[in-house]
Amino acid sequence: MRITWPVPEPLMPADVHPALAATARAASVAYGEARLAFTRLELREEVADGADGTPTMRVDAIVEGAIADAAKRNGANLLSEEAGFIDNGSAETLVIDPVDGSANAAFGVPLSCFAGVVVRDGVPSEALTVWFDTGRAWWARAGEPTPYRTTGRTALDGASVCLMRPKRGTEEAWQRVANRADRIRVLCTTCLETALVAEGSVDAFIDVGSDTHRIMDLAAALVTVPAAGGVLLDLRGRPFTFDHDLSRRWSGVAAATPQLAEALIEVALG
Repeated sequence: MRITWPVPEPLMPADVHPALAATARAASVAYGEARLAFTRLELREEVADGADGTPTMRVDAIVEGAIADAAKRNGANLLSEEAGFIDNGSAETLVIDPVDGSANAAFGVPLSCFAGVVVRDGVPSEALTVWFDTGRAWWARAGEPTPYRTTGRTALDGASVCLMRPKRGTEEAWQRVANRADRIRVLCTTCLETALVAEGSVDAFIDVGSDTHRIMDLAAALVTVPAAGGVLLDLRGRPFTFDHDLSRRWSGVAAATPQLAEALIEVALG
């Protein structure tokens, strides 16, 4: 069975970096065409091993291929989870998660997105996250005002928290956080969930210790969340780096305030 509803054009500001905007549009078009061409099970099928060592779903491969073509046309390097680093001779690199929430995207659960940043000399300057099924976009440029504001919550008790699904070995930490928060959501798309932290729809997102995230899973949040008044930290205090080693992993914590982030980390670590 195929997913027949259309994927809309991304609703982006006019002054998004041209290469970042082009790759976001290419991703949306490719995902929309893939949903019409393949069944849910075909989109979910693992067709290769990515540069990060994890299996690549067909939906990821299709969308990333379109992104790679758009990056090349626009003269930007690309660092992506499936292809790794593609050198197009530029001083700027797009660090992109082509489809965050791949399983959702493959099966038609409308919670998946494109997310990317522009990086120069290891510093992210601009971020864009596009929710595929709505076209809604979050954009921020480092050091500039943004319309998004976090909730400003400082206390974990009573907070609304997005949690990464519990994984083996993290169940007790997951339950400790869930017991303290007022409302828990598990959306299975980190890039979208951290964007919701930035705009104040939820108070925080946390991976309680599974070390699941690659740099492209958190790259957009590194710009968008601080620009909105929040923080993005690693659970164990490791710095975020934009090198080409996709074996690196983090447990990301995005929160409305530093105080809430520290409270989440304290409870998760027990």
